[in-house]
Amino acid sequence: MAMGEEVELLGGWMSPFSRRVELGLKLKGINYKYNEEDLKNKSDFLLNYNPIYKKVPVFLHNGNPISESLIILEYIDEVWNSVYPFFPQQNPYERAQARFWAKYIDDKVVAAILKAAKSSKREEREKGLEETEETLEPLEKELQNKKFFGGNKIGFVDIVGTVIAYWIPAVEEAFGFEVLTTKKFPNLTKWSEEIVNQSVVKQVLPLKSNLVAYLQVVLTTN
Repeated sequence: MAMGEEVELLGGWMSPFSRRVELGLKLKGINYKYNEEDLKNKSDFLLNYNPIYKKVPVFLHNGNPISESLIILEYIDEVWNSVYPFFPQQNPYERAQARFWAKYIDDKVVAAILKAAKSSKREEREKGLEETEETLEPLEKELQNKKFFGGNKIGFVDIVGTVIAYWIPAVEEAFGFEVLTTKKFPNLTKWSEEIVNQSVVKQVLPLKSNLVAYLQVVLTTN
């Protein structure tokens, strides 16, 4: 990082969106200041820098704020492009595909698992679980026998996909159901185990017991 550059992140320990930005920063070897936000009592700092959505993460580069984790990750990759690129360098189509799958994870997979977790009625939960499985099937096929979505190293989709590898199992434990099983998703379960055991990923993951306890509370009260 160049002299005089200031990098700061406003995040939440439980947020997969915040933690994925931290993972991106660590993969790049970028030094940054981290500010933990109390989302029940949002700081003026957060409200000032993200007045539209009022949520984490917010990334500050030399005082300029950027919100939304996918946008932040692309910005980081573009600014610090000489170190650990997140996207395939020589193939625009593959870069476009990576952006597609990353957005798919947030728009489809996350929405489906939240629907299942928040459902108080059995029928609604079963429908949510069915939808979650349907959203995971294309990713199972896309992954095939690759170690990571990015090939032999963690790439953009893998960074974004940590929400599947770590947060979905935490939701399963919190609410006593199973979705991401070896029988149904052998590729995704193998990938999940591989990525959460990477030393750089372990640095940003919250303690599982704390996350499970948090999810049990927040997903039944919101």
